[in-house]
Amino acid sequence: MEREGQFAPETLEAARERYEALGSTAQVVVREVAKAMELDRETYRDRVTSDVIETAREVLFAESLAVTVGTREEFDAWRVDHPDYEVREIGSENVRQVAWHAAPFAETVVAATFQDEREAAVGTLRRQAFGDVYRDALRGG
Repeated sequence: MEREGQFAPETLEAARERYEALGSTAQVVVREVAKAMELDRETYRDRVTSDVIETAREVLFAESLAVTVGTREEFDAWRVDHPDYEVREIGSENVRQVAWHAAPFAETVVAATFQDEREAAVGTLRRQAFGDVYRDALRGG
């Protein structure tokens, strides 16, 4: 098994702190991208909305999530060790490789299976985990 990413919040509070801290980073990223695109001030004001900044913050958060990558057998062994976790799996059960992210505060694990495209599976998993586990919790829903 291997681990990618560095952020694995044990609590909702830890996730919220990280999410809030990424707000200013998201603003800087969007501003610098707009500069690279040579957007003038008026276009920037018209196009760069709070939704654009929020999307950037969500992406930064999701892309930092820790993901474990292993075989189907390793994932199944993890599940045995964590019987109280709800499993949300995308992909086929008949594929040998699995990437997963566990969210202890939600007692949920999100998993994506893959055959060859590890990078794509990890990216998909992170977006899925954010949408399924974090988005509503971070927005207070």
